[in-house]
Amino acid sequence: MRQVSTPAAHQRRLGAAGIARCRLGIVLVSVLLAALAQTGRAAAMSSRLNDAQTELEEDKLSEEVNDPTAMLTQLRLFEFYTPENFRSQAQTNVALVQPIIPIARLSLLPVEQIIRPTVKLSTTATGPGAQTVTGMSDIQLYDLFQSQWPHLERWNLRWAIGTTFVFPTATDRKNGAGAWQIGPAAALAFAGVPNLWVGLLVQNPISFAYTRSDAIPQNTMLFQPGFSYRLGHGWYVKSTDSVWTINWRHGTPTTIPVSFGVGKISQLEGQMVDTWVSGERMAYEQSTAVTPMWTVRFGLNFIFPEFVLGR
Repeated sequence: MRQVSTPAAHQRRLGAAGIARCRLGIVLVSVLLAALAQTGRAAAMSSRLNDAQTELEEDKLSEEVNDPTAMLTQLRLFEFYTPENFRSQAQTNVALVQPIIPIARLSLLPVEQIIRPTVKLSTTATGPGAQTVTGMSDIQLYDLFQSQWPHLERWNLRWAIGTTFVFPTATDRKNGAGAWQIGPAAALAFAGVPNLWVGLLVQNPISFAYTRSDAIPQNTMLFQPGFSYRLGHGWYVKSTDSVWTINWRHGTPTTIPVSFGVGKISQLEGQMVDTWVSGERMAYEQSTAVTPMWTVRFGLNFIFPEFVLGR
């Protein structure tokens, strides 16, 4: 017997179908919202993890950029401006390019190396007046060999020894010594106190050949003590820029400057960058030559933590 559909029954079926569609829609929307919420939580957690990892890396690099024993590839660009000098009215300036190249252990040389050349463009005073001369200075380079014995990691102590070189590349005699030089070099670093790094770099180039007949023999110790303290979020304070110059020959100058500065490690489009500024004041000087009275220093370092030559 054929069942006749009444308008009331038809309305009930339409209502039931609408309710089912609404329930299905609610379920789908709930699933979508849950998925979006989970994705948002995962993205937020990933962002927090990335931020935390970046901050840890920045804090670690804020110590290593000042450590001469660190196996850290850098390209350093410096600007040293000296508005006042002893025995001269001239304002002087030095622009430096200083790459640091770590080399992994090789089969023929099973020790780690750190090579650092320094190329300078100097504006130097020519006398007691305001006259200056600008040109290339002598190129300096050291080659340090990282110590593998004794094992001092538990004290966070590292040391390295090697050789320093000076090449007579100056374009004016005011900017260079006119002498080929070679000598010992050494570095020491201690980071056993939380957030504090203390270290030093010592070089003593000695002349053995000359490019002009009136060149003065050279025997100079370049003593560079320093410390840095991590402040967090990539910030640090430091006193690592000043180089004490002690000439061993009688009647030659000795200078002892002191400096203090602040720096920040940051990430710029995936590239780690170190920017800093410091001031330096001459604390002691025994010299008859033009000597900086005080200096303002600016630095921009491009850091490549993952790159070690030969690894």
